[in-house]
Amino acid sequence: MATVRYYYGTGRRKTSSARVRLYPGTGEITVNGKPARHYFGGRDVYQIALNAPFKVTGTEGQFDVSAKVVGGGSTGQAEAIRHGISRALLEFNAENRPALRRAGLLTRDARVKERKKVGLKRARKAPQYTKR
Repeated sequence: MATVRYYYGTGRRKTSSARVRLYPGTGEITVNGKPARHYFGGRDVYQIALNAPFKVTGTEGQFDVSAKVVGGGSTGQAEAIRHGISRALLEFNAENRPALRRAGLLTRDARVKERKKVGLKRARKAPQYTKR
C-alpha cells in the first residue's frame, strides 16, 4: 500500500485561483515559495483566514501548507487559499465535511466584479440626467 505524500485542494475566489497541498508537518504556510506572513505583508487578517479551516477541524499544527496562487488581489488570494485548504482537509478526512460546511468554508464564493454596461459609466452608474 502506497502512503499518501500530500492532500490536494483547489480553491477559487473572484479572479484568484489557488492550488494547495497539505503535507504532514508543523503548521508552516508557504505561498508561492514565500512564508505566508511575508507574502501577505504581515497582515493578521489573512493569517486568521488561512488558519480558519484548521481551527474548525481541530487540526492546527498538523500540516504544512504549500500553495501556488495566481490572479486577483491579496484578499481574493487569501480566501482562495482558505478554500483550497478546506477542500484538501476533506480529502484528508471526509468526516470534516459537517464542520467545514457549518463554518461556510466549502462554499465557493461566486461574487465577482460586475461587467460595465453600454451607455453607463460603470456597471450601474448612469450619466447625470439633465432636464434642459
